[in-house]
Amino acid sequence: MRKLGFVPLRPKHLVSDVLAAGAVVLVGAAGFAVIAGEGPLVLYTVLGDAILASLTGTDGDPVSGRAIVLDRRLSACLLCHTGPFPEAKLQGTLAPDLSGAGLRWTAGQLRLRLVDPARLNPATIMPAYYRIEGLTRVGDSWRGKPILTAGQIEDVVAFLSTLRD
Repeated sequence: MRKLGFVPLRPKHLVSDVLAAGAVVLVGAAGFAVIAGEGPLVLYTVLGDAILASLTGTDGDPVSGRAIVLDRRLSACLLCHTGPFPEAKLQGTLAPDLSGAGLRWTAGQLRLRLVDPARLNPATIMPAYYRIEGLTRVGDSWRGKPILTAGQIEDVVAFLSTLRD
């Protein structure tokens, strides 16, 4: 697996040096290159306010995604969000209700909100579930690892996309 780093496209020699080192470079719409190196993350491209392509190349499983959202130790979604989860006690009210998430946002928009919500709102309190660089206050056991795997991100996206009420 590979991890990501963001490098400005200027000056040009920087990109050519990275390419000479054998790295894979994708150019993002915001003028940044996504550089693949060693680590647990897969490449993705941000286009506007979304990551259009699945991180795994396949659709996620909405049943597994629901379980991830409800699992307070894994995702902690319900610490801040509420939603159509009658069995879950003590749902949060700090963040948007997840009811109707599939109507409000596309799968690509949901994916970016999970992967790196600070790209959309730098002041957000929502954690980056699939980013490992540039984070603060990260516990030692989580350093260098995303909170969720690419497959888990896709499962949550698949589930949230079903919430259309």
